[in-house]
Amino acid sequence: MKQTIATVVIALLIATCATNQKESKTKNTEKMESKTELTNKEKSAALLESLENGDKSTIAYINPTNYKQHNLGVADGLEGFGAVLQNAPEGGFKAKVVRSFQDGDYTFSQTIYDFFGPKVGFDIFRYENGLIVEHWDNLSEITDVNPSNRTQTDGSTTLTDLDKTEKNKEFVKDFVNTVLVNGGFDKMGNYFDGDNYIQHNSMIGDGLSGLGKALEEMAKNGITMVYEKNHIVLGEGNFVLAVSEGQFAGKHTSFYDLFRIENGKIAEHWDVMETIAPATEHKNHNGKFNF
Repeated sequence: MKQTIATVVIALLIATCATNQKESKTKNTEKMESKTELTNKEKSAALLESLENGDKSTIAYINPTNYKQHNLGVADGLEGFGAVLQNAPEGGFKAKVVRSFQDGDYTFSQTIYDFFGPKVGFDIFRYENGLIVEHWDNLSEITDVNPSNRTQTDGSTTLTDLDKTEKNKEFVKDFVNTVLVNGGFDKMGNYFDGDNYIQHNSMIGDGLSGLGKALEEMAKNGITMVYEKNHIVLGEGNFVLAVSEGQFAGKHTSFYDLFRIENGKIAEHWDVMETIAPATEHKNHNGKFNF
């Protein structure tokens, strides 16, 4: 019975997608002719929030025949997307996009979910010819406020310094590789304005002093955090997202770190760490990264 329902859901998704694509090419009304086309980051935000509001028209933003999935718990293509919708809990999903950005063919968003429980996540989409062809994400549970009384998602949302996007991306890439991957903690001062640093990690307080205290506490409890490789850095203006791979508490982990840059220094940080499931649990073979 579930297979039958899944088949119907998938057929409806594909039909909806085809219909909306056809309508988008038809200019029968002045309203359609005058409508401004959404940016890719607006499409991404609309698709994510459709999990809650049920707007099926957003399915048209996904390529119906070429959609690669990197969430290892979801199958490829519209079939995988349809299976997620089919298994929604009673009352459906909740999704509120807090921040959304665009970098070339990529978009990246930070979202508050109720997705089989309260979660915070980052989603990355890759576009070709205006349609989504690839998706990555990182999800973790919603936690209490951190030692500085900050949540995982509050803080600045103001996008500035669009002319400094590439410079800021290079700055963050250098920080991740120099300090986090290669352990150059003696060079931390090059990347921060003293102790002026707003932290949204649920376990760490503000400033480099808060970070130092948290690392000291982790060491006392035998908890290690190791960044082994940075896979991609995406940015728009003063916001930069770094996606890395490593180990946390001895478990294979995906690190998504969002930084806000101000006056050439890291001013604010949000992150999501997700334990990578073993291969036996994967529903696709595309890998967690493979950008």
